Amino acid sequence: MDSLKNRSWHYVLPVFIWVALTTTQALASDLPIPSLTPGAIDLAITQENIQSTVCVKGYTKTIRPPASYTNKLKKRQLREYGYDDRNPKHYEEDHLIPLSIGGNPTDSGNLWPEPRLSEWNASKKDDLEFALYKMVCKNEISLKEAQAEIASDWIAAYKKYVHEGKGRRHGRKHGRVE
Repeated sequence: MDSLKNRSWHYVLPVFIWVALTTTQALASDLPIPSLTPGAIDLAITQENIQSTVCVKGYTKTIRPPASYTNKLKKRQLREYGYDDRNPKHYEEDHLIPLSIGGNPTDSGNLWPEPRLSEWNASKKDDLEFALYKMVCKNEISLKEAQAEIASDWIAAYKKYVHEGKGRRHGRKHGRVE
């Protein structure tokens, strides 16, 4: 009987280790580390001026930081985050609070290396950003509430606000409103 017990662990233990490692890795990479990326807002954007700032088509292009800045920051943050995979092509240097809802464009506390190769990837977060942007500009949710929702746990916010067919960017030419 003891030999049967010992053999069963040979099958169970590798599965347990695999689940523990993949679950931990997903949690560590799909959400930013709050101490490194708590989110930061652009103090010039307020509820009172959203119709003349973030809700104006093309506004985010006027404040987006240059790729030279974000690429350098991404390389540094890949080390700080302790990612084993440090290939910059596997990550999007993303604003936790998107520019489209008043996120700070250059504060490193609002930028993080978001994985492109996971279930909760940059593309899914873009869907949430677009949904919140539309809701903010239609006054269906306040700017502050949208900022707080995405900064606290963007995956939970995605589950709350993005529904199949509603708020999704699919079919848009470039898809980015961030």
